[in-house]
Amino acid sequence: MTQQEWRGTVVKKSRGLLDGANLYRRLHVRLQDGSTMKIRVDRTLWKVLEVGDSVIKRAGADPVKD
Repeated sequence: MTQQEWRGTVVKKSRGLLDGANLYRRLHVRLQDGSTMKIRVDRTLWKVLEVGDSVIKRAGADPVKD
């Protein structure tokens, strides 16, 4: 993850075995400027977030529910 800061809204949740061995959990987040980005998150955060929830990422930290 980069050191950038952002805030957005979850528009989609997905997960998959992209390499056949590890389960990856991703969020599609719409940022305040209207663009979207995909981020990989851990199981704990993925389970508590739903579509429509706000997410914030501060520099040097992992994304969290806002």
